[in-house]
Amino acid sequence: MEEKLTKREKLLLIYEKLYDFYGPQYWWPANNWFEVTIGAILTQNTSWKNVEKAINNLKSNNLINPRKLYTIEKTELAQMIKPCGFYNLKSERIKNFLEWLKKYDFDELKIKNKSYIELRRELLKIKGIGKETADSILLYAFNFPVFVVDSYTKRLFDRLGLGLPEDYDEIQEFFEASLGKNEKLYNEYHALIVKHSKEFCKKKPNCFDCFLQSECNFYKKEFRR
Repeated sequence: MEEKLTKREKLLLIYEKLYDFYGPQYWWPANNWFEVTIGAILTQNTSWKNVEKAINNLKSNNLINPRKLYTIEKTELAQMIKPCGFYNLKSERIKNFLEWLKKYDFDELKIKNKSYIELRRELLKIKGIGKETADSILLYAFNFPVFVVDSYTKRLFDRLGLGLPEDYDEIQEFFEASLGKNEKLYNEYHALIVKHSKEFCKKKPNCFDCFLQSECNFYKKEFRR
C-alpha cells in the first residue's frame, strides 16, 4: 500500500526529485536587476529565444540601463524589441514601467527599501503588468520572497494530482504557506517547474520517459492499467 503524503510533503518531494535530476538552474538568465525586469515584460506571450534576440538588440545599443532607455522614443524602442512579438504593445508597457521606475530615481536600493507587498500593489497598477510579470520582477530582480505562478505550474501540479485552485493568488498562497518564506527556494523551484514542463510535461506530455511517474496521477490514470 502506498504511503499517503500530505500536499506539503508531496510538494517538497517533487522539488527534491526535480533538483536531483536537473540540478540548479541559475535563474533568472540576466546580468543585472534591470535586465531581469525588461526580460519579464518581453517574455509575455513569446519564447525566451525571441526575448534574447530583443535583449541583445538593446545591449548592442547600450540600453540595458533604465535612465538611457527612458530617453528613447517608444517607436524606436519598438523596432529594437521587434523579435519578441507584440513589439508596439510591449514597448508601451516598458515605457509605463519606466515611468514608475522614475519615481524611485531608477534606483534599485530605493525600491528594495519598501515592502514587497506595497511594491506588488504598485506594479499591478502599471498598465500591462499582470501578476505573473509583477511577481517575476519582485522575485528575480529584487529577491523578494514571492512565488511566481504560471501556466506551467498549473499544468504540472494538476497532472501530479495536487488539486490546485484556479485563482492565481490562492495557488501562490498554497506554495508560500507550504514552502515558507524563502526566496532562494522559490527561485529554484519555479525555474525547475519551467524546465520540467519544457522537457517532459509538455502540452502533449512525454510520460513514458518521465522520472516523476510514481508521483503522477495523470500517468497512473492514463497508462497504468
